[in-house]
Amino acid sequence: MKANNTELPLKLAERLSATVNESFASGEMLEKVSPITAELLRYWFCEPFVNERTINFHEGQRQSILNVIYLHEVLKIGNVTDIYTAIVPDLMPLADLTLLAKAKYDFPKYAVKMATGTGKTWVMHALLLWQLLNARHADGVADNRFTQRFLIVAPGLVVYDRLLDAFKGRLKSGSGTERDPLTNDFRRSQLLFIPPAYRDEVFSFLQNNVVSKEDGIGRKVTGEGLVALTNWHLFMSGDDETSEDDDSASAVVRSLLPARPGTSAGNVLDSLDNAYLRGNELDYLASLPDLMVINDEAHHIHESKVAGEVEEVEWQKGLDTIANGKTSFFQIDFSATPYSTSGTGKNVKKHYFPHIVVDFDLATAMKKGLVKTLLLDKRQELTELEDLDYRAVRDEDNKVIGLSEGQRLMLRAGLTKLAMLERGFVQIDANKRPKMLVVCEDTSVSPFVSDFLESEGLGEEDILAIDSNKQGEVKPDEWQQIKEKLFNIDRYEKPKVIISVLMLREGFDVNNICVIVPLRASSASILLEQTIGRGLRLMWREPEYQEEKEENRRAVLVRKESPKSYLDMLSIVEHPAFQQFYEDLVKDGLAGVENDDLGGTNPVGDLIKVGLKEDYKDYDLFWPVVIRDAEEEMTPLQIDVARLEPFTMFSLEQLRKFLAKEGEVFLSESVLSETRFGKYEVTADLFNAVSYNEYLQKILRIVTKRDKRKVLPSIQINEAEIVRVIDQYIRTRLFGQSFNPFSGTDWKILLSKNGVVTTHIIKVMSIVIYEMQQSVMTGEVEVEKHWFSSIDTLRMRESYSLELQKVIYARLGYPSNRGKLEKEFMQFVDNDAEVERFLKINESQHGFAIIYYIRQDGLLATYHPDFIVATAQKVYLIETKASDQVEDKNVLQKRKAATEWVNKINTLPADDRMNREWEYVLLAENNFYMWRDNGATVVDMCDLSKVTSAVASGVLFA
Repeated sequence: MKANNTELPLKLAERLSATVNESFASGEMLEKVSPITAELLRYWFCEPFVNERTINFHEGQRQSILNVIYLHEVLKIGNVTDIYTAIVPDLMPLADLTLLAKAKYDFPKYAVKMATGTGKTWVMHALLLWQLLNARHADGVADNRFTQRFLIVAPGLVVYDRLLDAFKGRLKSGSGTERDPLTNDFRRSQLLFIPPAYRDEVFSFLQNNVVSKEDGIGRKVTGEGLVALTNWHLFMSGDDETSEDDDSASAVVRSLLPARPGTSAGNVLDSLDNAYLRGNELDYLASLPDLMVINDEAHHIHESKVAGEVEEVEWQKGLDTIANGKTSFFQIDFSATPYSTSGTGKNVKKHYFPHIVVDFDLATAMKKGLVKTLLLDKRQELTELEDLDYRAVRDEDNKVIGLSEGQRLMLRAGLTKLAMLERGFVQIDANKRPKMLVVCEDTSVSPFVSDFLESEGLGEEDILAIDSNKQGEVKPDEWQQIKEKLFNIDRYEKPKVIISVLMLREGFDVNNICVIVPLRASSASILLEQTIGRGLRLMWREPEYQEEKEENRRAVLVRKESPKSYLDMLSIVEHPAFQQFYEDLVKDGLAGVENDDLGGTNPVGDLIKVGLKEDYKDYDLFWPVVIRDAEEEMTPLQIDVARLEPFTMFSLEQLRKFLAKEGEVFLSESVLSETRFGKYEVTADLFNAVSYNEYLQKILRIVTKRDKRKVLPSIQINEAEIVRVIDQYIRTRLFGQSFNPFSGTDWKILLSKNGVVTTHIIKVMSIVIYEMQQSVMTGEVEVEKHWFSSIDTLRMRESYSLELQKVIYARLGYPSNRGKLEKEFMQFVDNDAEVERFLKINESQHGFAIIYYIRQDGLLATYHPDFIVATAQKVYLIETKASDQVEDKNVLQKRKAATEWVNKINTLPADDRMNREWEYVLLAENNFYMWRDNGATVVDMCDLSKVTSAVASGVLFA
């Protein structure tokens, strides 16, 4: 058993993950990493942050980030052999020590194996931020574990273009090559990636230090750091850019001599200049003192045998050259398929990269619903393929002259499935537009596929054929014309079918590929996995579809039943050459099989789109939101600063010793222009009233920020008043003694990189703002009435919904999992004569129906009650809870906030509260069933379970 040709690397990854999870859960890992790393890990993976965000890293991403950081910071490994000796010492006799001793494994090197479609780019971003922030906040202590210089390498144009989007932003419409930095991944997902204290710093760094191959790596002037983006052609000589497998002796010479004499294009001025610059780029990267290399789709780096000798591809040779002589160098390889293969058919053998440190495989991703579920189309007519020729028809000179009957049959099967999906999906959501991908055996087949599809009824605009050379590359000028349409196909009805050979085997990251027709006859497992990977990204991500998809996955993958719907199902039209591959997928629980006629399955299962009833106005309700006039004179809030919680983690004297050091060098950056204008020594007089006021304003923005993707009313506060309170708190209460931020270097305590003081201020001010929201009222207010009927359509599962009379919608849904209480409560309310109208509040669609509350950990959060119920005299906000959850600390916090909110609403003019008094009710499950069975009415239950101010009174923290 050898490390390079068995599953030993996967065993290593499994053992490492278990070790890391135990260390992180116990808190040991957080104690052994740097303060910056600990802060990032808490922000990414710990409470309360993960609950306050709508997006988070999933299990596979989390494991990848933790494993790399654990090896690099906790174990401080020096090479790949160190990983084995630290994690699997008992298995070292099984490893190929000769392989591990090679120079390319003699430095920190980690391979992240993540299934296609599971977001490896987010892991890449997190690890880059981890390195960057540690390198920039090292307090002058040299630490060769960290760098702010990065080289990110893509295998081809598709992946490279995705990297440009991620780091430099999307192309501006109609601008040609100009990109919008506000649309890069770090800005768009800043709530996930970057703690607030570091956002401006990170944005400025990216603005000034990202260099593409078009900019000229080594030519564009950057600051102290570098993020160089390129594809593998950087490591190739000028006239070999179309061959990624050329390992000949001449290729090695060409790589060492970027410009050489000759009579062909080699002595044309432009060619010589390009080749010379390429050599300079490699020289520049080799000259850097430290560097972190990220290889995207790293399976392209592998060994090959030439004349019986093992050779490195030129890409790896270039990286080896760059690595030499650096004080700090390490490499992270990302791939869904980090292996090479040997043998054919049933004898094929996978040789895994020895440095795999995490294995988040397709089976795990699929079972967790992170990618589409595979469905092998084995309908009756397709079995005839075994007796048909499924390769293109060729003449005596091996020139393609047409499609075979087998290929035509496969294409018709794909079109039939595509048409069925189109009809079904549009009934639920007109913006869900399924697409079909056809993978041809070579470029000469593509035109015949296009002609055939048009003969089957598709128009020219329905088809996008991507012609590439034999390596799967497109000429740069042609690529610019293709990519705008290609990467936006999810948004448009047309094209419906994409035809490709190898061009789209990786990096083609769209969501709407639902059918794949693999006409290509190659049975190479890497190619097959890459082909399937193009359709794995989820299409139906909205919360209302999750239950349907989860049940469907269990039916297909566990019970081996036909699908009940095709939501996030990827249909593969079976190809006889892939039979063994398909059988392995089914055996491993990675695919279901469809044998039935397509007419037997509804594409969307029992999902339905429900609209308003004709008489909805008789049952409509509104949610009042208090809007104050901006010019209105508000009563000052009387906050007793003396009662606010002080900072007690460290004394002021300790903080001065730790943080308020003289002579620290800072880098000045303009947040607005995102340009850097030099270094300076920070002294006390540079921290003036203007900068202190900016700090106070930043605190205010952080505690009042809202998720922009939700339609939420803004918090109504007197900003000047709250800033005054923050200032008074800092000066008189924060440290339990008088504190002057302008005295000496005390201001550094507030702005320290670890952020512990600022975090404490934010928590305390969240409480202040909450209290200001609840207590500040004026004689005249404006109320914005959000009618629930403004959301005129809901999506739900028909089998988990009810037709009810006293609601605005034709049906109301309830959860399939543990939804019995909500179902029976709705039926009970609808049948109660005292109830005039009611509604189950849909958290994902009725986004305006919220109440702010302070979580048990002190942060401001939002809450959606379950039901709103109106009688002639009352409006009840009702929360139904399992009996064992009623005393949960955060439930009690919500209870207090909701009670204060309805009390506030009851001070409004009668017309602004539906001419009714509002009450909040927390109804325990056991009480509901007991009272219902004993003849109680809804009003009786609400009277018994309503939460009064007396019941809800107490401090904010239970």
